Amino acid sequence: MKKIILTGDRPTGRLHVGHYVGSLRRRVELQNSGEYDEIHIMIADAQALTDNADNPEKVKANISEVALDYLSCGLDPEKTNLLVQSYISELTELTFYYSNLVTVSRLQRNPTVKSEIQMRGFHSSIPVGFFTYPISQAADITAFKATTVPVGEDQLPMLEQAREIVRSFNSTYEEVLVEPQALLPENRICSRLPGTDGKAKMSKSLGNCIYLSDDPEDIRKKIMSMFTDPNHIRVEDPGSLEGNMVFIYLDAFCRDELFAEYLPEYQNLQEMKDHYTRGGLGDVKVKKFLYNVLMEELSPIQARRKELEKDVPAVMEILREGSIAAKEIAAKTLDEVKHAMRIDYFV
Repeated sequence: MKKIILTGDRPTGRLHVGHYVGSLRRRVELQNSGEYDEIHIMIADAQALTDNADNPEKVKANISEVALDYLSCGLDPEKTNLLVQSYISELTELTFYYSNLVTVSRLQRNPTVKSEIQMRGFHSSIPVGFFTYPISQAADITAFKATTVPVGEDQLPMLEQAREIVRSFNSTYEEVLVEPQALLPENRICSRLPGTDGKAKMSKSLGNCIYLSDDPEDIRKKIMSMFTDPNHIRVEDPGSLEGNMVFIYLDAFCRDELFAEYLPEYQNLQEMKDHYTRGGLGDVKVKKFLYNVLMEELSPIQARRKELEKDVPAVMEILREGSIAAKEIAAKTLDEVKHAMRIDYFV
């Protein structure tokens, strides 16, 4: 059996360092590992419309923004198929057929759906499209017969629901669909990077993001205002690492070799942490170091993005070609699904 990856993002804004740490960096590693026969990365614009139906221009504008972020981070269209969800109408049809295999009560029990509904304040006014998001996601995964889906722990309930749909379909009809497996981050730090204000989720609406394409001066300002230890008032005071955003970000981005260039009094991050916790190391000094660390990571990405921005139509052509290739794959799966359901009357 082929080893196939399917993953993606909703185009509701530019991608930020949370996306990079949580998924983008890992996707590039997987792409270059040579372990997978196919990798499909989807810009899930149709799913973005489930809670942005009144603002389609926002979704449309972010298609190219997300694609620019993908390419600038190192995703290679020669190795990875980049596609736009709404172009593949077969996904909608698969979602419709799968909806007969899932009960309303099962959707209501999905912890990820419950959390997202609460976060968006939908309460009883839940758009049906948003409520059935797990079914749509199952269609995305199974259309490409993905064997592997990279997810964070918070997305495991969504993937488990997709696995349930696969098992239900295969037992009801025929063994057509492939049951996907989760690929969790190797490092727990990379599962979800908190916002700069200390809130668990980094999001545009909360204003606590550092975007991959942010101007260096904006990044510096965001880092200097970052939440640390509120009790670390004076330099000589012992500092706490727990919940300290600066050190959480250093855990995600710091490499030991950067100390020689930017902070030679330490050999590694652990030495720096030890000094901070016993007192004598100020937050400003740590934040300045974090800025240098982060820019070491982001500067090459931003340079590539500036080059790509010179020819956005070429970027959109990459998405068009990827979407055409993806549609062919999804159409074949849909034919197999309809045959298994005995509704291919005129073939």
